[in-house]
Amino acid sequence: MSTRDEYLEFLVATIERAGDLALRYFRGRLQVDDKGDGRVFDPVTRADREVERFIREQIAAAYPGHNIIGEEFAAKETADSMTWIIDPIDGTRGFVAGLPTWGTLLGLMDGEACVVGGMRQPCGGETWAGDGRRSYFIRNGARTENKTRSCDQLADAVLCCTHPCMYPTAESLAGFNRVLRACRFSRFGTDCLGYGMLAGGYVDLVIEGGLSAYDIMPLIPVIEGAGGIVTDWQGGSAAHGGLVLAAANERLHEQAMGLLNG
Repeated sequence: MSTRDEYLEFLVATIERAGDLALRYFRGRLQVDDKGDGRVFDPVTRADREVERFIREQIAAAYPGHNIIGEEFAAKETADSMTWIIDPIDGTRGFVAGLPTWGTLLGLMDGEACVVGGMRQPCGGETWAGDGRRSYFIRNGARTENKTRSCDQLADAVLCCTHPCMYPTAESLAGFNRVLRACRFSRFGTDCLGYGMLAGGYVDLVIEGGLSAYDIMPLIPVIEGAGGIVTDWQGGSAAHGGLVLAAANERLHEQAMGLLNG
């Protein structure tokens, strides 16, 4: 087993256990705190903190020299090039609202390279994981390979986005709306599930804004391993978040980029 294979197996085992921990709290009577700046509601719950704490403990035991960056606690910094990125509950607003589109995300970077990543969606008992070369959908222990769709025209494409309020400027919202109008149809409120549907060949584009590294980095190896492409709106790395464009193939990506940038 290669080191990358080892990392992937560790990641899958960890997020499946972590996701099941989060599920214990889902639709329960949790206190919701606001960690925002007063302008935007940014919820956090006991479930977010406990899940991240669990994942950090697993990483520390298996790879004590690695860096860790998570949404809820301070970064662990070492001299190593390897950094784990944790989003304990991606889609906390959906989690709080009782909606099942949230998931647990975990990824690993070697410097600026996305090595492995994955997402656990506990409500459906489903996991997506990949290493940039291969991508898997896992349910009840059975693995099938993900493959993005071959759709290469925006007029035939299905677009997903969590919410149109994600875009930080009027210009970026206008760019998104240009792509929206060009697509066959769209779905909102998808959180991280939209990216899984892209990797699995059900939708063709996910376009979002205001993301942090832990919102997107773990999903990049999953989509790229399935044949897709993920960048920022200028075609650069999306690993650190911001405005993100994920597409099923390069042709769709090129067309969407043209409209996003007007």
